[in-house]
Amino acid sequence: MNRPNSMSSMTPALPFLITMGDAAGIGPEIIAKAFVEAPEDMAGCIVVGDVAVMRRATQLAAAWHNKPLQAVGELASLADGASIPPHCIGVWQGCALTASPTYGQINAESGRAAAECIVVAAQAVLSRQARGMITAPINKEALAAAGGEYARFPGHTEMLQAQAAAFLGKPVAQVPVRMMLANPELKTVLVSIHVSLREAIEAVRFESVLETLQITHTALSQVLGRAPKIGVAGLNPHAGEGGLFGREEIEIIAPAITAARAAGIQASGPFAPDTVFMRARAKGEQAGEFDVVLAMYHDQGLIPVKYMGVEQGVNVTLGLPLLRTSPDHGTAFDIAGTGQADCASLLAAIRMARGLAQ
Repeated sequence: MNRPNSMSSMTPALPFLITMGDAAGIGPEIIAKAFVEAPEDMAGCIVVGDVAVMRRATQLAAAWHNKPLQAVGELASLADGASIPPHCIGVWQGCALTASPTYGQINAESGRAAAECIVVAAQAVLSRQARGMITAPINKEALAAAGGEYARFPGHTEMLQAQAAAFLGKPVAQVPVRMMLANPELKTVLVSIHVSLREAIEAVRFESVLETLQITHTALSQVLGRAPKIGVAGLNPHAGEGGLFGREEIEIIAPAITAARAAGIQASGPFAPDTVFMRARAKGEQAGEFDVVLAMYHDQGLIPVKYMGVEQGVNVTLGLPLLRTSPDHGTAFDIAGTGQADCASLLAAIRMARGLAQ
């Protein structure tokens, strides 16, 4: 199996790496379809995955689009990506699979292979062999079934955080990260990610809310070229209604906002969570009241964005010393292998990665 080789950080036009995701899901298929549907967007992209899996995926893409099979070429190193011929998918063998898995079934080997690709790609980006990484979906049950070191990670975000911490020589706690989900109309950043609802409520602490505001401010200031306007959602219905429905807004969230504002962060709230997303939504050329909404937990922030359509949603990890985006959907085991998967969200993630890398 070929592993990362050294490449000068001064090399022009470094590639973007796309991890194939769980081989039993739709990840390889949407990657192959993206190369068919939008070759201009896929220029300079290299797949970190399994060559045999990607060749199987091109058969699905060719049948769906009624076009000839795409060529899949194995790269000995990332440097070879510069010589990939047109209409060819360059694959850097980032994992070991004994065989292509059955579509739509949880498989420990697929979970391990997906994790291996993530680690290889992250190390390449951290060592400046690539500009950024776009991750196709993984299955958390398959990841857990893989056992070993990978089983302890709930998902991409935590795994990338661990890779970044190891690269920087810091404890994981000193590399705080946050998930941002974005589409053309709405952006939301989460205080907590993949934990139970009970744990998510307990995670709403002064320190965690303030830290999330700081990470959001820093990351979006770089993107926007100015300080972002951050609308903060409350935890409770009606943002607690002055303490009638809970005191987290009074005792935790509002003090964190005050501290953030004292540090020059343009944060306001807490606002009723059932209306703040409407206030932040951009409509056509008309910008929303806020550039981003700070949500207190996973579903509070992700449901509004996903309701607008997963085809344009992009997941961005904030706080990492590397660029990572991903589609706003999962492995879709129910349709894997049928040719029905839509690559629109993957293409949106690739376009956003290009925009963020500039």
